[in-house]
Amino acid sequence: MEQHNETIYRTTPVRTTKMLVIMLGISIAGGAIFFSFWDYWISMPPGNQMQAAPVESSGGMAATGKQFDVHLNFVESPDFRTLAFNALPGEEGHNPDINASVGDRIEFLVANNGKSFHAFGVTAAEEGFEGIIPGTEISSANNPMKPGESGESAFVPSKEGTYYYICTVPGHREMGMVGKINVGSAEAAPKAAAPTGISHNFDLKFIESPDFKTLVFNALPGEEGSNPDFKVKSGDSVTFKVENAGISFHAFAVVSDVDDPTTIVFNSAIKSANNPMKAGETGEVTFIAGAPGEYHYVCTVPGHALLGMQGNFIVEP
Repeated sequence: MEQHNETIYRTTPVRTTKMLVIMLGISIAGGAIFFSFWDYWISMPPGNQMQAAPVESSGGMAATGKQFDVHLNFVESPDFRTLAFNALPGEEGHNPDINASVGDRIEFLVANNGKSFHAFGVTAAEEGFEGIIPGTEISSANNPMKPGESGESAFVPSKEGTYYYICTVPGHREMGMVGKINVGSAEAAPKAAAPTGISHNFDLKFIESPDFKTLVFNALPGEEGSNPDFKVKSGDSVTFKVENAGISFHAFAVVSDVDDPTTIVFNSAIKSANNPMKAGETGEVTFIAGAPGEYHYVCTVPGHALLGMQGNFIVEP
């Protein structure tokens, strides 16, 4: 009789116990992650949530030269059945209407003051969460804003009509997170006046704090003369004399959008981000103030205006 010797593999009770403990730990960790996102999961209705929808362009930079900030906060009722912007229904400031003209630039400053997850966008659709206009998004349904987070976006309407700012997490618009944007016909862009023969001379210095976290003109915050305002008339001649009194590299210009150093107006640039002023260097530029409006003088090296190197330059009619 032929005998077959086969190896039989067995485990020990200790190894089995370790395996069960590991599996239990993984299950507990997975459950904790799932339930920590419970508000988000229950806000997602069944069905195809990512179906594409036609969208329109935000229209690019403002044609009118007019721009304004809109502050919006996500808020929720205690029972989470009512969602809104800024205030609950019946309270002052609830889902405020926004009125603008074609070509205006609306800057949205949005904060999540609730306890759930939210996202933001502008759409022309009268219902649902699709058709979000590119450039208006802040986060998304798949990657929403957590409580306490904030963000910014911009909307430049290209045609008249009614638009809606909404929470783009599915279901949240239906629960009240929606407001109207009423867009009227484009206002005539302001025109520059003829040269007036009046001249202005302004002196500025690039200044930096010792830790380089604060950048300004003329003096540090709290000191006299920090980032002074300038007002001139359209058609006036303006001369800026600028000195780099810091240790870093800087450049100068008057811009229409303080957040975009490339929006230079009136041929007002002194040097550039690619060819900046070195420490100790000086520069000068003369130009005619153009169309009336609110402008800004800034350091055009990226990030420097954000750190404080900016001031108001007002051109009056």
